[in-house]
Amino acid sequence: MAAQKADRLRAAQWSRKAWAVALLFAVLPVGGKLLLGIWGFRGAIEIACFFAILGAYFHFISRRRLAAIPDPATMLGQASELAAAGRIDRAIALLTKTIRQSPRLWQAFQYRGELYLRLGDAVAPAIRDFSEAIRLAPEERHLYLLRGHAYSLAGDDALAQQDSESAQALAREKRSGAEYTVPGGPPNNR
Repeated sequence: MAAQKADRLRAAQWSRKAWAVALLFAVLPVGGKLLLGIWGFRGAIEIACFFAILGAYFHFISRRRLAAIPDPATMLGQASELAAAGRIDRAIALLTKTIRQSPRLWQAFQYRGELYLRLGDAVAPAIRDFSEAIRLAPEERHLYLLRGHAYSLAGDDALAQQDSESAQALAREKRSGAEYTVPGGPPNNR
């Protein structure tokens, strides 16, 4: 937002400078006629017109309102602040907006899933969010642990155990640098 405001101010300054140069070149032939008695400086009117058009262009640029698209990382930070202040519903709404804006941002799904778990009665949406985060970032071990915890809260111990095994497989793969296969998913080749 501040950068856009600075760009608009810079465009307004360039507009004023271009108009000043246009005025200077428009006045040169008149000044030549008054002072020297001849219409000197060929091409001055064309140069004046060029700078007048340039000044108008920068003027319109300085007046244009640019739609500010919030940065997803900033939105995640704001959601974190809202959650810390106890405004979990507003944090979830902001994360939903972030996901609509950046649907490949797996961290937003993770944070929203964690907030659903904090609500206590929203385990199913948390599982959906953790599953989507895993689909987007299957190499992130902690996502399996989070989803496994959510499955455990939902009473599905078999799926919780499967996610725990997936997290352990990722940990072993990270230590050894070998290829691994997540249960129920494609092999991960790096």
